[in-house]
Amino acid sequence: MITRIVKLTFQDELVGEFFTHFETIKWKVAEFPGCHGMRLHQDQRFPNVIFTYSLWENEASLNYYRDSALFQNLWPTIKPWFKEKAEAWTVSTYFDGFSK
Repeated sequence: MITRIVKLTFQDELVGEFFTHFETIKWKVAEFPGCHGMRLHQDQRFPNVIFTYSLWENEASLNYYRDSALFQNLWPTIKPWFKEKAEAWTVSTYFDGFSK
């Protein structure tokens, strides 16, 4: 299992547009084959900074999503709304205090 964390910094005036669009695709991403769920986080101090946090079966599953028509339509839609270049990390969990 891997975790994908993506930091998206939007132009202030386009954050609402992103959330509106997100409502149309959130379950398509969260239920994509190989995805074990997704969260969306908004920074409290800088509300134009959004993080996606998703769990994937493996790197191949993540890459399958990144090569999919879903992602190929999503990314060109939201990319022009960015204020800064997106940052992404693929990490393994060392400790999980949320599940016992």
